[in-house]
Amino acid sequence: MPTQSNNNDSITKQLAVLKQVCNTLGAYIYTKDMQGRYTYANQAVLKLFNKSLEEVIGFDDTQFFDLEISSHIRINDNQVMQTATVISAEETNYIKSSGEQRIYHVVKSPLFDDDDRVCGICGISTDITTEKRLRDVNHEQKQLLDTVLNNIPAYVYIKDEERRFLYANSKLSALFELPVTEIVGQLETSILPKNIAAHFHESDAKVFNTNSIQRIEETVIDNVGSTAHYLSVKAPITINNKSALIGFSTDVTELYKLKEQFQQQANTDYLTNLYNRRYFIEQAEREFTRSQRHALPLTIISIDIDHFKHINDNYGHPFGDKILIDISEQLLQGTRQEDVVARIGGDEFAIMLPNTTQSQGTSLAERIQKQLQAHDFSATTDDLKVTVSIGITVLSETDTCFDELLLRVDKALYKAKNKGRNQVVYL
Repeated sequence: MPTQSNNNDSITKQLAVLKQVCNTLGAYIYTKDMQGRYTYANQAVLKLFNKSLEEVIGFDDTQFFDLEISSHIRINDNQVMQTATVISAEETNYIKSSGEQRIYHVVKSPLFDDDDRVCGICGISTDITTEKRLRDVNHEQKQLLDTVLNNIPAYVYIKDEERRFLYANSKLSALFELPVTEIVGQLETSILPKNIAAHFHESDAKVFNTNSIQRIEETVIDNVGSTAHYLSVKAPITINNKSALIGFSTDVTELYKLKEQFQQQANTDYLTNLYNRRYFIEQAEREFTRSQRHALPLTIISIDIDHFKHINDNYGHPFGDKILIDISEQLLQGTRQEDVVARIGGDEFAIMLPNTTQSQGTSLAERIQKQLQAHDFSATTDDLKVTVSIGITVLSETDTCFDELLLRVDKALYKAKNKGRNQVVYL
């Protein structure tokens, strides 16, 4: 039979082991009685209070904490004692000896006596001050980053190589008409129409294949035919050791529209909305080169209104402007979409006819001359007849540049005017 001495020795050894374990767990372990007085404290608690065990046992928290601003200590202790339940909570405590603030994750459990009544509490507190501060800093930084990314004039997103969204800002959420939570984690093919998703993936693939930043202009036509233009910058990144990309896409549709308007204004005659001389020359020189290379016919027509100064002097410049507009409309009605019709001077027009022979061009010129002669340009009750003189030429094997055609068609026009006007002359 074991003796009482052996039992005591065994218990003493067990307590020593338990004490050693409590001192090496890296947590603050303590017990308190129903009055909140400490009945046990491990080395971590003693070091925190800068006290010996004798200076802690039998004393309550008023000796060690500023309870006016550490009120959750008593609140949590009382809850455990009164409800006999375990609580897990976060406490912010202010240490009297050092004046510092510490944040703990605490687990407090009730202790029971032999009659199964609550006689105190056991607490295990883990210092999470650094972790909490880092978490708060990270949360603050995330909020700041979200604020920035949600307010810049761009759609911001992160996608992995599997084409899955890992991040989307609020602007992209509004574009997709989906909450961010329904975008993140989804494949782009599950959110976007297949053709649009495939279009965006072309530039995404370049990022992954080259592992370099891509700057591209992307044009998307949606299912209802609306066109949107985006200027995108996409850069490779690594998340959790996996390749991904971050993209910034700015909607520049309005800028494109303005650019198109400016280009149209730069290429268009302000009064007639026909092309202007500069644009006509650019297109004609390009077509001259193409026609020569492929041995295609090319016809140029030059048209001048007869006695236009007389019209302005007798009917006024506003009516003269109306004549120019009316003639422009007649010219457009009689030509093809691929033809270039331009106002190249005050009362002078030119037409470039790609892939058009001399006979075809002459036939058109004569039809224009007769239609305008028959058109009613009346300013008052008096009939006003407006006629035009027309010169026409075609590309020849000896022509080396477009200027030679331009010079030749001008000579044909002057010849038509010198012969009495209201006629077509070919050179």
